[in-house]
Amino acid sequence: MTIAFIDLAAQQRRIRDKLDARIAAVLDAGNYIMGPEVSKLEQQLAAFCGARFALGCANGTDALQLALMALAAKPGDAVFCPSFTFASTAEIVPMTGATPVFVDVLPDTFNLDVESLKRAIVHAGESGLRPAGVIPVDLFGLPADYDAIEAIAHENGMWIVADSAQGFGASYKGRITGSIGDIATTSFFPAKPLGCYGDGGAVFTANEELRTLMESYRVHGKGSHKYDNERIGLNSRLDTLQAAILIEKLAIYADELETRERVAQTYARELAPYLDVPAVPEGCNSVWAQYTVKARPGQSRDDIMAELKNQGVPTAVYYPRPLHQQTAYSAFPTDPRGLPISEALATSVFSLPMHPYVEADQPKIIEAVVKAVLRRAA
Repeated sequence: MTIAFIDLAAQQRRIRDKLDARIAAVLDAGNYIMGPEVSKLEQQLAAFCGARFALGCANGTDALQLALMALAAKPGDAVFCPSFTFASTAEIVPMTGATPVFVDVLPDTFNLDVESLKRAIVHAGESGLRPAGVIPVDLFGLPADYDAIEAIAHENGMWIVADSAQGFGASYKGRITGSIGDIATTSFFPAKPLGCYGDGGAVFTANEELRTLMESYRVHGKGSHKYDNERIGLNSRLDTLQAAILIEKLAIYADELETRERVAQTYARELAPYLDVPAVPEGCNSVWAQYTVKARPGQSRDDIMAELKNQGVPTAVYYPRPLHQQTAYSAFPTDPRGLPISEALATSVFSLPMHPYVEADQPKIIEAVVKAVLRRAA
C-alpha cells in the first residue's frame, strides 16, 4: 500500500478549480508582489483568529525575526526558548544580538515547561543577562500553557512572541492562536496545516505601534517615502500568488481542522494501549500539524519505525536532536538543572501520517502500528 505522510494532492483536487481561478486573476492583473490579495488575506487571517492586525511576510522564520526587531531585542537580553523545537525558534535570537536561553518541555504535551522557565530566568539574571522575552512554541499544533507563561512574563517584565508556526488556529481556553502574545507568528510552509505552494508567513498583534514597525521592517525599513528608509529592515514581502492560494485554503481550513480532530481522536482511542499518545489539556484544541506518539520504556522506536516502513506506512521524527545539543547552539545557556525531557523525547517520539484526507487509510495505519509494536515486543 502507498500512504502519504502529508497529502497535499488530495487537498488540491478538492479546490483546484478555485486555485486556478485565483492564480489566473493574479496573472491577469500582474501585481505579483504585495498585490491586493495580500491585504485581503491579512484581513481574513486576523478575522479567523481574532487578532487586531495581521501582516504577511516571506516565511515563518522572517516572521519571528520581524517580531524580535519590533520588540527591540538587543545584546544583553535573554530570550527564553524551548529546546525541543525546530531551529527557527532560536536562530533569530542571536541575529538581534540577544542570547537564547533554552528551557525544557513537558513529557506529555511536548510544550514549554514553566518550572524550567522560572529556573532559567533566575539563572540568566545571575549570569548578567536581562530577562527580556520568551518564545513559547505551539508544538505539533497544540497551544502552549499561555496563562502560566503570561503570569511569569508579567512578573518579570518580559514580552511574549508566540511561535505558532505549527499551530495557527488552535484554541486555548477560548482564545485562538494568532491572537495570543505581544506578537504571534506563523508559517505557511507547504507542509503546515495552513500552507501555501512555496514559502510564506505572517505576524499578528493587537499593538498598533508594533504593527507599524513590522510593516516597515518587512519592506527594507521603509518610511513615508519609498526612498527614505527610516530603519534597517528586511526584504520579507509575501508574494501575491501565495496569498491568492492561501485565500482559498483558508476558506476550507475550519472544515479541515474538524477532520484533523476526528483523525487524532481515532488515533488516540486505538493506539493508547500500545504507545504514549499526545495529551491535550482541558480547554485546548490542537490543529494537529503532526500526530506524534512516544515509544514506551522497553520499546524501540527505531525498530517500530522500521517495521512500519516495511508495511508501507511512512513515519518521521520531529526532532531527533534538541537545539541545545546542536553544534550552533551548544554554547548558549540552559536551565541549570539540564533539559532531560527534551533529550528523552528526542530518542522516543515519532510521527504518523496526519492530514485531513487520511481517514480512508487510517485503519491500515493503525493495524500496521499495532502489529509493529506487538511484533517487536514478542
